[in-house]
Amino acid sequence: MRVALAQVITGRDLADNLRLLEEYARRAKEGGAELVVFPEAMMRAFGNSLLDIAEPLDGPWAGRVRELAEELQLVIVAGMFTPGAASDSGGGRVRNTLLATGPGVETSYDKIHLFDAFGFAESDTVEAGTDPVTFDVGGVTFGLATCYDIRFPALFTANALRGAVVNIVAASWGAGPGKADQWQLLSRARAVDTTTFVLACGQGDPATQGIEAKGTAPTGVGYSAVVSPFGQVLEALDGEPGLLFADLDLAVVEEARQKLPVLANRRDF
Repeated sequence: MRVALAQVITGRDLADNLRLLEEYARRAKEGGAELVVFPEAMMRAFGNSLLDIAEPLDGPWAGRVRELAEELQLVIVAGMFTPGAASDSGGGRVRNTLLATGPGVETSYDKIHLFDAFGFAESDTVEAGTDPVTFDVGGVTFGLATCYDIRFPALFTANALRGAVVNIVAASWGAGPGKADQWQLLSRARAVDTTTFVLACGQGDPATQGIEAKGTAPTGVGYSAVVSPFGQVLEALDGEPGLLFADLDLAVVEEARQKLPVLANRRDF
């Protein structure tokens, strides 16, 4: 199966971000991908207001992504913001949602582990999700995760126990000393401890485009990668925007699970 990771840098304007998504989705299709992953906060970059743009999964932003996926016959995974339960009744939080849509696929995942770390408090504006989510493409099961989730192995194990052989992580990783190294390390670790492929797709680093960071909002460091179930980095980008392709040999998952049966050997405490 051929997949693509779109490492882009989003901004405040929803229409501009949709145009960026469409451009990279078309390029992914032209490159032969069956599935393309976009980062967290594809709808609007962090550091901007979220409540005023959050919309339901049947709203116009998600609707356009859905139409594009249908037109291209391509599964698209992209980060957006949907209304939280409190916001429906006049409160002030949203959900950090991954939309997965395309031929035979229509689901979403709400980020479970909120980024209350390194001086940023995502929980001030975002309401946590509660449930793991997997979906199938052509008989291949994918699990979903978002950014800070990658520091919590149990979610990835839960996805694998639900049949996932590929874990997708869409991120807008926070910059700082050692942070890019941690992102790369955690991507490899989650692959090894679940014997799944990991598709780690992050926002590109705004600094590579001369955009100065403002405040503590996590706006991306780049270094998107496809990691094998043995922890090998198969394809990777640096900090700049780009489109990465990888051909997943799914027989490697079975090989890894025979040689390294960590899922079968695990113990619950």
